[in-house]
Amino acid sequence: MVELIITLFVLFLGFLGYMLKQASENNVLYHEVPLDGEHERASIFFISDVHARKIDEKMIQQIDRKIDAVIIGGDFADKRTPIKRIYNNIWLLQRLGPTYFVWGNNDREVGEERLRKIFNETNVTILENDAELIPNLRNRCWLSAIDDTSSKNVQYEKAFEKCRTKDNVIFISHNPEVFRSVRRKYSTHLMMGGHLHGGQIRFGPYGIQPHGSFSIREGVFTLISNGYGTTTVPFRFGARPQCHVIDLQFEKNSNR
Repeated sequence: MVELIITLFVLFLGFLGYMLKQASENNVLYHEVPLDGEHERASIFFISDVHARKIDEKMIQQIDRKIDAVIIGGDFADKRTPIKRIYNNIWLLQRLGPTYFVWGNNDREVGEERLRKIFNETNVTILENDAELIPNLRNRCWLSAIDDTSSKNVQYEKAFEKCRTKDNVIFISHNPEVFRSVRRKYSTHLMMGGHLHGGQIRFGPYGIQPHGSFSIREGVFTLISNGYGTTTVPFRFGARPQCHVIDLQFEKNSNR
């Protein structure tokens, strides 16, 4: 009986070690999205749910293409995150390109004024109920985002009011649960979010949240990321961490 207990305990420790190892992986997924416009190629980098994790420098160095916009899709930090790490993570991401931040449900645990000051000092653009054109492109392509859905400051109309009918629009919300209602009311060509962590710990098809995915939903390209870090416990199983490079391919009369 004692031997069985020891064996089970060793197996349990091994399982914890495996989950810890999986949570520390660096997986960059690549996607392509066709958009209407003058022939042009652009790339964006999307990362969400970093939480208290340190972004891996080698992962950033291995991205082999020009990035036109880096989008932080919320929960960049929480109450566990050292301020020095927030700065270091920003500086790493800015090696790729101009950086934009969208609020998540945990970010304000750092202190909203403090985080705004950090972003102001480091030239990170906060997107909240607003839209910004991706810089230096011939084609007009908007990054449109709302404040986090847990706040009382969500204003969808303001997130879209700058966007013209023929413009390409990329919509970002930390919480993807709003995507269906946004698709039905506003014109958008790509939607990106995180928040769900892919369930973080899942067994095959079973998890407390759906696995991350890149798909077409009601005619709109939709990216829901597993996220990069963890919350509550530093473990993952069956929902590997991920961030994303999205190649935008502008062509006349593109079938989007």
